[in-house]
Amino acid sequence: MKSAEMTENDKKLAELLQKAGLSRNVAKTLAYMHNREEVISVEIEKNTGLRQPEVSIAMKYLREKGWIVKRDIKKEGKGRPVHGYKLAKPFPKILEEIEKELRGKIKDIENIIKNLQNLS
Repeated sequence: MKSAEMTENDKKLAELLQKAGLSRNVAKTLAYMHNREEVISVEIEKNTGLRQPEVSIAMKYLREKGWIVKRDIKKEGKGRPVHGYKLAKPFPKILEEIEKELRGKIKDIENIIKNLQNLS
């Protein structure tokens, strides 16, 4: 597996995902994965500046959302098991889910504002 540092676009994407409400760890991990076939957690750690526990927590969240899949990779010798991760669906579909969630939050905020105005 070829390792590659985060590009400027990856960094901008991570920043926007964070502004959209994703945690820093999840945003960086997802941004790093978005244009890559399969990655391993050590590669994510090295190229995003996240620590191993941060990557593990991000992966757990991303798997729960159904956005990534995990594959066990055979490894020689002892040590931590190695897992390959890749997107479970096309990145635009993931963005649609994020957008839908944001639009729901906007609606909730608009309803709160409306209710506040009705009480004034």
